[in-house]
Order: sequence, then C-alpha cells, then structure tokens
Amino acid sequence: MASKGIKDRVAIVGMGCTPFGEHWDKGADDLLVEAAGEAYRSAKVDPAQVDAYWLGTMGSGTSGLVLSEALKLDYKPVTRLENMCATGSEAIRNAAYAVASGAYDLVMATGVEKLKDSGFSGLVTSRPPDDGTGQNMSAPAMFSLLAPAYAKKYGVDEGQLKEVISRIAWKNHVNGAKNPKAQFKKEVPMETIMNSPRVAGMFGVFDCSGVSDGSAAAILCRAEDAHKYTDHPIFIKALSFVAGPAEGYFNQDYDFTTFQEVVESSRDAYEQAGVTNPREEISMAEVHDCFTATELVLMEDMGFSERGKGWQDVLEGRFDGDGPQPVNPDGGLKSFGHPIGASGLRMMYEMWLQLRGEAGPRQIANPKLGLTHNLGGQPGRCVSFVSIVGN
Repeated sequence: MASKGIKDRVAIVGMGCTPFGEHWDKGADDLLVEAAGEAYRSAKVDPAQVDAYWLGTMGSGTSGLVLSEALKLDYKPVTRLENMCATGSEAIRNAAYAVASGAYDLVMATGVEKLKDSGFSGLVTSRPPDDGTGQNMSAPAMFSLLAPAYAKKYGVDEGQLKEVISRIAWKNHVNGAKNPKAQFKKEVPMETIMNSPRVAGMFGVFDCSGVSDGSAAAILCRAEDAHKYTDHPIFIKALSFVAGPAEGYFNQDYDFTTFQEVVESSRDAYEQAGVTNPREEISMAEVHDCFTATELVLMEDMGFSERGKGWQDVLEGRFDGDGPQPVNPDGGLKSFGHPIGASGLRMMYEMWLQLRGEAGPRQIANPKLGLTHNLGGQPGRCVSFVSIVGN
C-alpha cells in the first residue's frame, strides 16, 4: 500500500544554506546559526515564531541541544534524527508531517555536519556489532561494483562506460563552477577526470563526492498560510521514504545495476504527486551522486531513462544544465560537497532557488516540478528518499 501523501498541504516559505567546504574556523554551531539565520530572514520571521525544530546530523551532536544551544532557543521542542546520508531529507520529511498533522503552525528543519575536523574522509562513525555477514569494504569500493555490472548487463564497453561516468563528473563540475556556495567551483577537463588516480575499480578521484562541512535549513507552514511569509513559496507535492530489507548481499539475483529502494520510493512519490511520465514531467532533479556510477543508475531507477539507455542519455547531454532534464544543476554531491546531515536539505535549497527564479547563471528556464533524491547506505542495503516540489 502506498503512502497517502500530503500533496499541496505544506509549503516551504524560507530556506538557508551555508557554503559547503573546509570550514576550519567554524564549528557545527556556527554553521547552524548561519543557515538558520538565512532561513529566518527569507521568511521574515524570528526564532520565537517557530513552534518546533528538527535537527539532522550523523555525527556532529547527539541531541536537540546541539541546535537549541546554537540558536539560543527558548524551550522549544527540538528533535535530533539520523538516517545515514539521507539524514537531511528525514529532517524535512518529519517537519512537514508535523505541520500537515496540525500539531504546529510554523516549523524549521535543519541539517549540519562537520566532517573535516575528524581528520578522516567519508563516513567516520564506527560500525555497530553485527553477525559478521555484512560487507567490510569502503564506500568507494562498494559503489564501484555498479560500473562493471552495468557494462556487462547492457553490453557497454568498459572504456565507453568510463567516458560516461567521467562525463557525469565533468557535467557536475561545470554546474558547480556557476555556484558560489559549492565546495569545488572550477570546471575540470574530461581528460583530467578520466586519467585521475584510481580509488576503487573504475573510480578515480573525480568520481567521488566531496567531503565537506556545511549546514542548511528550511522553514515550513501549512499551504494556506504560505503567503503570510513570502510571495514565492514552494509547495510539497510528494515525500517518500523507504528502507529496504538489506538482502542485496545475500540475494543471488542482485546484480548491482539498480537500487530497488530507489525504484520503490520513486514510484510512491510519483503516485503521491500524480506524475505519470517523469522523463517529461520532472523539470529538474537533485540526486544523490555520491559516486558517478550512482547517478547513472539513478537515471534509470527514477524513470528518467529507459533501462540500459541511461549511458546514451548522459553522452547526449540530456542531463546537462542546459539539457532537456537538468540533473544536479547546483553541482550535486560531487561538486557542492556532502556534509552528511545537510545534503538532503541542500538539494531542497536548489529547488527553492530554481522554482523562485533565483539560481543566477545556472537558472533553468520555466521549471514546473523539481525532484530531490537522497540515498543512505550501500548498493543492496540502503534507504531512499524522493521528494517532488513545485510552484
């Protein structure tokens, strides 16, 4: 049974986002203050007007006090949550449901992560004890299995596929170069990307998302109240979140060319929003390009490309910033960066800018519906979030 959804019942009326990158001079509290402050100003409200808060972080704090202390909140409910790399999306999903239920009038969802201070790259938390059957490979190694599996299943030469995933990185760096808040603001030549030092399998350095610090925030209210706060709200059409059975490691049929969790969350989101042809109806998307091959597989899982044809769409420029269906117009995880707790909200921040016509040199002409997708976990064992928003 699909979720019933809250189409057009909740609006986003303010957003803020810090630049992502290496913030050696700032703590998580500084980043939260910066993102929340921008969101307050955009909605023209002060902290006292917000009824409740949600904080998403994977490793930069263990309770709602992280946010209440930073913002000096006066005895407001603050819920701290985590759902791997989809943590930021979980914050906005829970905040939206609280408004839709009628429990609160005005709420804020926030996400933050400080990764650089740890001295490590990627996910820096220790693994809980298990029964020994889980994988023990790094994230790049796990996701690198997507590339040869895709090449074999669809008869694509591995040299050709290397060009495809390199073009995804190239495209996202082109987009990030137009974004003043991106971690990496430079275009990178295809030759440099294709010949970068290998990390795992077919992946080179430029096939991996940025490791960064950052924060983002959103203010939400009921749709009928939206114009109290802004002349240009955006409205939530769908929110879908699924957790898979984590059987990819044990299922002999799993072939590493799809994320069933993404297929299911996309199907549910399209049903909530009334989307029947995502390739034609979704104007733009921010997707979880933790690695370049991930973005390729997502294009097919979300119905933007036919099975086995996504690589051709990539080479033809369908998903470029000026293409028919731009994907990651802000640079994506690859170029904007990936502070885990903030990434899902950062994706929504780009939808906020695009749908309001405020994205500057990367502005998409006349967007109608925007999609965000956030993934947490690894192939065969993950959670997946899909939202659809519009004017």
